[in-house]
Amino acid sequence: MNNLQNEDLHVFATVVRKGSFAAAAEELGMSPAYVSKRVGVLEGILGVRLFQRTTRRVVVTLEGEQVYARAQAILAQLDDLVDELAEGRREPSGQLRICSSFGFGRKLVAPAIAQLAATYPGLQIRFEVFDRLVDIVAEGFDLDVRVGDEIPPQLIARRLRPNGRILCASPAYLARHGVPKNLQDLAGHQCLPIKERDHPFGVWRLRGRNGEETVKVSGALSTNHGEIALRWALDGAGIVLRSRWDAQPYLDAGQLVVVLPEYTQEANVWAVYPQRLAGSARLRVCVEFLEAQLAMPRTDAG
Repeated sequence: MNNLQNEDLHVFATVVRKGSFAAAAEELGMSPAYVSKRVGVLEGILGVRLFQRTTRRVVVTLEGEQVYARAQAILAQLDDLVDELAEGRREPSGQLRICSSFGFGRKLVAPAIAQLAATYPGLQIRFEVFDRLVDIVAEGFDLDVRVGDEIPPQLIARRLRPNGRILCASPAYLARHGVPKNLQDLAGHQCLPIKERDHPFGVWRLRGRNGEETVKVSGALSTNHGEIALRWALDGAGIVLRSRWDAQPYLDAGQLVVVLPEYTQEANVWAVYPQRLAGSARLRVCVEFLEAQLAMPRTDAG
């Protein structure tokens, strides 16, 4: 197929995946009218209707489902060809869609991706952050840089950086409320639960000398954003469970103190990607680059 038809297949596949012309247009950086036009061109070439359109939604036809399956295979083959050519040039090129969580993505992943783009100008990178776990296959992402060790078995994961979550509070809070002596004491403290991606809300699973233990925590304040909870902890509002990478600058400055240091929660940093991208040259370069960048200490990560 020529380049125009390859673009049409990509546009069509994006509409199927997003479930609407408007959402596909937003992702592709095109107008909804242009997306509709490209789908119409593809329907004219193939001689079939790909969608049943209503005022509220688009539904893929039986023929559309058949075309979508073939389109995915064709686009994957084109990606493989681009990777093979890039491997020969030792210069990765093409599109990469990367996602991560809000705090970690903004503070550490985004600067590393900017360096990646500067190093390999042939890459076109779209980076998005979420406060939820992302189905990278269904949502069309090539890579998820995530914190936490629960990786679905159908995906491939490579550890980029060791990390653990720790309990910490401000010296002012501990002076007012006392220092917890054991995990059960947390029930009597103002804790700062976070509903963030894979965190079970209000339940802290921690590993200590006797293995893994679970404690139910509560407090006057809770949030779905880790940076807010950390800010509250710095202001003396309670005890927070945060990744060491996030808390370390404040621990070094004496603004936070580790509570119950014998307890931690494993939460390494992983590159997670679909099986079909395992042989991708540009993905391999990206993962190796991020691994090197994230291993470097940053003094401004707080």
